[in-house]
Amino acid sequence: MTLLVTGGAGFIGSNFVMFMLRRYPEYRIVNLDKLTYAGNLENLTEIQGNLRHTFLQGDICDAQLVYEILERYHVDAIVNFAAESHVDRSILEAIEFVRTNVEGTGVLLEAAKRHRLKKFLQVSTDEVYGSLGPEGKFVESTPLHPNSPYASSKASADLLALAYHHTFGLPIMITRCSNNYGPYQFPEKLIPLMILNAMTDKPLPVYGDGGNIRDWIHVDDHCAAIDLVLHEGKDGETYNIGGNTELRNIDVVRRILKHLNKPESLIQFVEDRPGHDRRYAMDAGKMDRELGWTPRKPFDEGIVETVEWYRRNEEWWKRIVSGEYQQYYKMMYGERGMTSKE
Repeated sequence: MTLLVTGGAGFIGSNFVMFMLRRYPEYRIVNLDKLTYAGNLENLTEIQGNLRHTFLQGDICDAQLVYEILERYHVDAIVNFAAESHVDRSILEAIEFVRTNVEGTGVLLEAAKRHRLKKFLQVSTDEVYGSLGPEGKFVESTPLHPNSPYASSKASADLLALAYHHTFGLPIMITRCSNNYGPYQFPEKLIPLMILNAMTDKPLPVYGDGGNIRDWIHVDDHCAAIDLVLHEGKDGETYNIGGNTELRNIDVVRRILKHLNKPESLIQFVEDRPGHDRRYAMDAGKMDRELGWTPRKPFDEGIVETVEWYRRNEEWWKRIVSGEYQQYYKMMYGERGMTSKE
């Protein structure tokens, strides 16, 4: 089988590419990535020279390019990770999220229809459901209620994908996952940002009171779930993927500080971002009932492994934080009021 993996130089995409190459020695993967700020070829160093992996730099909004790739490489299935994917950035540059996440998905769907692909897996997010109260969990039938430009663009892409299934019979499946963590995650996200700041004794900026709750899953568990949906999922279905680990952001930060033996005085609470959803929690029971999947890596084990990965890969993250990211970091956190009070 030949897979086109879009966004395969990003955090989750690169982990998925490596996972699939290890698991399926007969598979070929064509990796299409625009290499924007979060796409990094160094994420793929482990598979450099692998003849079953072909990297192509390009934009999923380029219809001609996508059509040529599907034809030239005889692609059987698409797994679409390509997305602008950070809420903060979507508040600053909403139109880019519409372009990539909605228009780009539309280009891929049209190409899949034209070439009659066997599978199209749209990788989505729990953020399309909006914010939960103190009780309950998101299920696949929960009404979509996105609260940020990012979440809205992903919800739009999901609906477009389902429309292509119902209208054209395209073999579409959607996965919606909770917050990922693990190696190669770009340091704008909570866990790597806190790890790197703690390692370098910089303030750890935490939004609001730190009480926002997220469900955390290790990227390896996410990759295993996507693999299972791709091969055994039902066309037209949506599958929630979660880690069964609900934690307040402040508790995640404190665990990182404890492992690094750093003081909690490094925590500095900053002005909350606009429209910050209070709680997400995923019910992944459908994955268990229908496909026999449950997450395997406990958070306490996974977070230690992740911290140690960043310790061992200092050159990787230092090259990232020395560039454009520094300007973004200053804009997001440097101009917000900070306080050491919880």
